[in-house]
Amino acid sequence: MAEATTLPQTASSMDRGGLRRILAVLCLTEITSWGVLYYAFPVLSVSISADTGWSLPVLTAAFSLSQLAAALTGIPVGRIIDRIGPRAVMTAGSVLAVPALLVVAAAPNLPIFYTGWLAAGIAMGAVLYPPAFAALTRWYGDDYVTALMILTLAAGLASTVFAPLTAALVDRYDWRTTYLVLAVILAIITVPGHLLGLRGRWPHPPAPTGSHPVEHRDASRSRAFLALVIALSLGAFAAFAGVFNLVPLLIEQGFSPSLAALTLGLGGAGQVLGRLGYLPIAARTTARTRIVVILAATAASTALLGLVSTTAALIGVAIGAGLVRGIFTLIQATAITDRWGATHYGRLNGLMSAPVVIVMALAPWAGTALSAWTGSYAHTYLMLAALALVAALVAAASMPTDPNPSDFD
Repeated sequence: MAEATTLPQTASSMDRGGLRRILAVLCLTEITSWGVLYYAFPVLSVSISADTGWSLPVLTAAFSLSQLAAALTGIPVGRIIDRIGPRAVMTAGSVLAVPALLVVAAAPNLPIFYTGWLAAGIAMGAVLYPPAFAALTRWYGDDYVTALMILTLAAGLASTVFAPLTAALVDRYDWRTTYLVLAVILAIITVPGHLLGLRGRWPHPPAPTGSHPVEHRDASRSRAFLALVIALSLGAFAAFAGVFNLVPLLIEQGFSPSLAALTLGLGGAGQVLGRLGYLPIAARTTARTRIVVILAATAASTALLGLVSTTAALIGVAIGAGLVRGIFTLIQATAITDRWGATHYGRLNGLMSAPVVIVMALAPWAGTALSAWTGSYAHTYLMLAALALVAALVAAASMPTDPNPSDFD
């Protein structure tokens, strides 16, 4: 960020050193939280099933439960962050995540395994992207897009770092020991990171501006908000069912588990490339164009994963799908501010993110179930591509117009 850039008075009274500290801490904690709480599971699921005899659909249903818990947790978390800031919430989530993973690692039966993932999901609702996005949007003011891009660039490395690390650990030990090691890493990095690194006065919310004429609490009841939620939900379902089931798809196509895990990690590197290109894309396109084009690209890349079969082509498409997914994350992060400004960002983003995370919760299980129903993961990816195409069509109606009585019910 250029030193000449001036933060608006309504954004933050924190100096640049403090802002850089907060951004650096969130980059580190998001890499770790996503890597341990989310991306480790698709790498370990096959080993868990082989060791316990629990089927993959049953296992992924437990993980889906965690995502549902995260979605419901995100609504009050957004309201709390709007009022008092992210430090207490994200620290509490980090503390909860550690014993939750210990329960998962030690679970002797399915009820305890599900209990561990339920607790992990509550923790995820307090430590993953939505609270971090709310923190940076308020603290950075007009520079929020740059801050979000840097954060998601860093967090895009979560699968690149933790998928191969998890695969290496489970090859050397077993899945239970692997989760114990990952829980220790999570505790060492995220608990002190959030507690000590997110210090600073929480600024007052910015006042509504003329560029966002419908920026008020009733925005959540508009047709544009509904279209945005539907489009993002369908797109997220396709994208995350795709990434979660990528390892089983690649194994079905003849990949070894280690090569499949490496390809998943390369998809994370693709996310980084996509996020690097977001600022020039945002400068040259409208919010409507960005969301429609990226959802259409999600449909195309997901369909290609179901159609191509050679090793090189699958790896290339997986990287491309990661690139699209990286841009999609920033489109989701900036969707509220692009349309309604930042005054009620935490609340509106929590309401928007809840259904998105709910469908993401269903995505791992649904992808597995669809593969069993259709007979292959390749067929499943074609169905996911069709959903992403519908999302692109709905997204065209996601921009608000000047408020009038017909806009709100």
